[in-house]
Amino acid sequence: MRITAVTCVKNEGPFLLEWIAFNRLIGVTDHLFYSNDCTDGTDRLLDALQARGLVQHLPNPAQGRNYQMEALKDAKKREIVTEADWVWIADVDEFLNIHVGDHTIPALIEACGNPQAISLTFQFFANCDIEAFEDRPVIEQFTRSHNPDLWCGETAIEVKSLVRHDFPLKYYGAHRPFFRDKLPKKKRPAWTDGSGRDVPHRFLVAANPRRIRKFPAQGARAFATLNHYALRSLDSYLVKNDRGDVNRENRAFDDTYWRERNDDAFLDTSIHRYLPALETALDELKSDSEIKALHNEAVALHIAKRDTLLAQAAYREMRDQLKSASKLPPQEEAMLIELGLAS
Repeated sequence: MRITAVTCVKNEGPFLLEWIAFNRLIGVTDHLFYSNDCTDGTDRLLDALQARGLVQHLPNPAQGRNYQMEALKDAKKREIVTEADWVWIADVDEFLNIHVGDHTIPALIEACGNPQAISLTFQFFANCDIEAFEDRPVIEQFTRSHNPDLWCGETAIEVKSLVRHDFPLKYYGAHRPFFRDKLPKKKRPAWTDGSGRDVPHRFLVAANPRRIRKFPAQGARAFATLNHYALRSLDSYLVKNDRGDVNRENRAFDDTYWRERNDDAFLDTSIHRYLPALETALDELKSDSEIKALHNEAVALHIAKRDTLLAQAAYREMRDQLKSASKLPPQEEAMLIELGLAS
């Protein structure tokens, strides 16, 4: 089975090898990376990996600000995508934690009944009071999250999607595919959640703009969960804040973004089942002296960027604010204040 992962990156150098190694463990056979405006060696590391046949690396084709959607539009015509049996569109801080069979994507597909799309629910992992960046697996360090059925007072949580080659595709979205206009009901795709259940009808047909990329999480993760490490260490979050993201040029993540993802009420170490094999896979990648050197360079540049940022008073204030911020999501705290249970 050929499974292609497609992603966009900007300054993700220290995290690339873990994500690639992890994806290969769960059955991803091909990686298509689009990069833009990298200053930490991400592009050089991807070029070296491409030279060894491990990934395909392209400059992001976007002419404006919509980096991800322009890349996905380009990806749709690339052979690495068109020749794949399945396409997995995700970010480098997202890890598909599969709970069934041998914990691979083929096992997940089989458990879901081999539909034409599978949408997997996010679980946002908190910072866990880890301040310093460490060059070791992200999935090992961050072990706490919100209640997986409830996020910021919402029962509906965002998803990312696996898409089969025969999906009646109009275009790929970052969170889900969209099928062709005026498709007869009998030709609509078979599409499940992470428990093999049909996705809600209004999600399927994109009927509600507020629910295009999410649906109720309860009961949707029996076979797989999508672990999202959006914060990582405080050091890395500061660097991420300076970078912006691949979707919106120069967008800064504010206190609300941090607090919405830093609810650490729930312990979940189930993804640690992959750690022994992941460590071996990382050692194998780093046995190539050039790959190891480029990885180490990206780590050094990541730390240097942190030091540059913390030389600025504004970033020191931001760091201190985030360290002391409430771990209650803003929506939950507002509700408690309204009920007179907090001040």
